[in-house]
Amino acid sequence: MILGDIGTDPKAVRMWVPLVGLPPRLRLSALSGAGHFCALRHGVARWKDVAARHSRAWSDFHPQLLPSQGFGDSPSWMPRCRFEAGHYITSPRLAETVVRILWGKQDACKLFLECNPGPGILTQALLERGARVIALESDRTFIPHLESLGKNLSGKLDVIHCDFFKLDPRNLGVVKPNVTSQLLFQNLGIEALPWSRGIPLKVVGIFPTKNERKTLWKLLHDIYSCSSIYRYGRVELNLFITEKECQKLMANPQNPRLYQALSVLWQVACEVELLHVEPWSSFDIYTQNRQQEKPKSRESLEEMKQNLCFIRLTPRRNLFTENLTPVNYDVFFHMLKQCFMKRNAKLIDHLHSLSPVDAMDILKQTRKKEKTKITNMYPRDFKHLFETIECSKDYSCKWLYDDFMEDLAM
Repeated sequence: MILGDIGTDPKAVRMWVPLVGLPPRLRLSALSGAGHFCALRHGVARWKDVAARHSRAWSDFHPQLLPSQGFGDSPSWMPRCRFEAGHYITSPRLAETVVRILWGKQDACKLFLECNPGPGILTQALLERGARVIALESDRTFIPHLESLGKNLSGKLDVIHCDFFKLDPRNLGVVKPNVTSQLLFQNLGIEALPWSRGIPLKVVGIFPTKNERKTLWKLLHDIYSCSSIYRYGRVELNLFITEKECQKLMANPQNPRLYQALSVLWQVACEVELLHVEPWSSFDIYTQNRQQEKPKSRESLEEMKQNLCFIRLTPRRNLFTENLTPVNYDVFFHMLKQCFMKRNAKLIDHLHSLSPVDAMDILKQTRKKEKTKITNMYPRDFKHLFETIECSKDYSCKWLYDDFMEDLAM
């Protein structure tokens, strides 16, 4: 359904459906059989045990909820040992600043999914502006207070005990509280929008500092595969992130020291906007049982000297094309990871190891010189490079693949 909305052949959708639920290695192997991808060396087609209930296909885009399922049936406890202290907005001034920024964008979407609102200062500010808020709180001790904020607001506030950043784990494990995005959105009556249309909802919150980088990679996979929350369309993220990671996300050839595969993938996928910068000291830390905590460790004190950046990540309407799709996106990831492993090398040297397609011909089509280095290329150049290789008609095998790259963390 989505692929039809982004301008691809509807017949191709039926052909791609069986591949969507496969593990990456099997998906790449299947693509090689279709003539899109040539997987070399050992281990590419190793089977992994994947439970049938976890496989995804485009027919899941409007999944049917089983009558017996509901939020009341999901576990509502979290083991004490797994609780992590969180940062929360507790300043009414900061909450008003965030709401003013969010309201400054002229669009029709006023549905907000707030991640770990804690004491609910931002929640209240959003409700007072007339927004509908879905508060996803991982610490159940905050929930009674959050529920009290919406008592007289005619269904404008829904409070759910779950952690947004642990929805739909990619390792197919079970996270408690056990709430999936599919179950969550269906119970709340949130409908999917085609990728080519508007924003179905906006996410607002603070990135978890402990697993910030892993979370960024997980969200990237969700965007490019149109899975998890992105089954429902171009969900907009409005999140506070550490200044260090923000600089990497927004880096380009003008600041090569910070420029990396993560920068390219986010900028290709989304319009990245820096909206506001706030000192760490504006955010309070709470432990279990809503106890406020002062930073003790040296690392925490160093963090307090930095800033948090409020950024907006809006998926691009034109992200997907005939040659970059939710099926072959992992090849694009592989290409970028391999390029940035030797970031100071020339592009032509990487082309020889990435693809059997004539390197000089690729340079000519992409209008790049032989001396061009990886760090000289902008995100749009990498996308153009990938699509140029993908649409090469004279080669049955387009890519050379080394399977050790699959799980490499950049």
